[in-house]
This record gives sequence, C-alpha cells and structure tokens, in this order.
Amino acid sequence: MSRIIRTDANEILSKVVEYHGFIYTQGVVASDPSGDVTAQTTDILAQIDALLETHGTDKTRLLQAQIWLADMNDRAALNKIWTAWLPEGGAPARACVEAKLADPRYRVEIMITACR
Repeated sequence: MSRIIRTDANEILSKVVEYHGFIYTQGVVASDPSGDVTAQTTDILAQIDALLETHGTDKTRLLQAQIWLADMNDRAALNKIWTAWLPEGGAPARACVEAKLADPRYRVEIMITACR
C-alpha cells in the first residue's frame, strides 16, 4: 500500500497531503489578514513556495490552483502578483471564484495541487 504523508496535521486538516508524488495543499490564507489583496497574495504565494519545498518540489511543477476572492473586484490585483510569481509557461489549470471566506479580513485563499 502506498504511503500518505500528512504535514502539520491536526483534527481538522493537514497543511499538505502527499500521495504518489502528488502534493495537495490546504487552502492557504495570509499570515497577517490586515493587508490588502496584494499583500495577502504575496504572503500566500511565499507560504506555498515553502510548503512545496518541504515536499521536494516547487512552482515549476504546478498542476492546478483553486483561488477564492472575497471580492472579485480584487482579481486584477491578484493576477498581477500571480503572473509575476508563475514560472514562464508554467500556469496550472485554475479556477478563481468569489466567496465568503472564513474570516472577513481575508481577501484571498489559494489551494494548490502539484507533483514532484
């Protein structure tokens, strides 16, 4: 049976689950929710970089992204940071929707699937 690796698991979720070389992150939110969507997105992408590195991969191996915005009017600002972060020619399949997030201070939440 293949091994499932759970990083920083608690009773509700794991930060990352790895199975057969596929990496699934939690929905990542900003460490400091007081910033605007640009600051929050920058923070989230840095956290994602660290999570991927912990599992021996990086953003060049992205497969899918799910993005939730508290306000779709923030999409252009998010996309500016997002496209600068992505490796050239390495955009994953992506969904971006407006949603009510768990804490009203959060402007954005991002979940990634990648591989080794």
